[in-house]
Amino acid sequence: MWTAERNRNLCSSEPAAELGCVTLGGDPAGVSLGGERRWIGVYGPGGYSWRPTAGDKVLVLKAGAEGEAPCLLGVPQEEAELKPGEVRLKGGESSIFLGEKRLELEGDLYLNGQTLKQVVREILYELLA
Repeated sequence: MWTAERNRNLCSSEPAAELGCVTLGGDPAGVSLGGERRWIGVYGPGGYSWRPTAGDKVLVLKAGAEGEAPCLLGVPQEEAELKPGEVRLKGGESSIFLGEKRLELEGDLYLNGQTLKQVVREILYELLA
């Protein structure tokens, strides 16, 4: 009978996910969830990589049967005025915005390691030579 009791889903005193504050940026990260948890893996959508910064508010999912394998899922969205289907990707002081028939880039633009200004200069030089 004790084996049947053991296999029952008992109520956990810890929530399955909670908001925390990054204490050690990077991947793996350290996050304060009442107490500090370290070596938390960072996850994102396929093809998207990011590293949280100390001080970021983050969502931590407590995976595993006992919540023993926490993973950092993401940060709360900024209060940006986005319409359905629009996307903003931000990193540091740079951003990319994709909207209806519109693409906006904010920050310095590089193509193959050269600034856009250098690339245009080379194209003009080739056309005028």
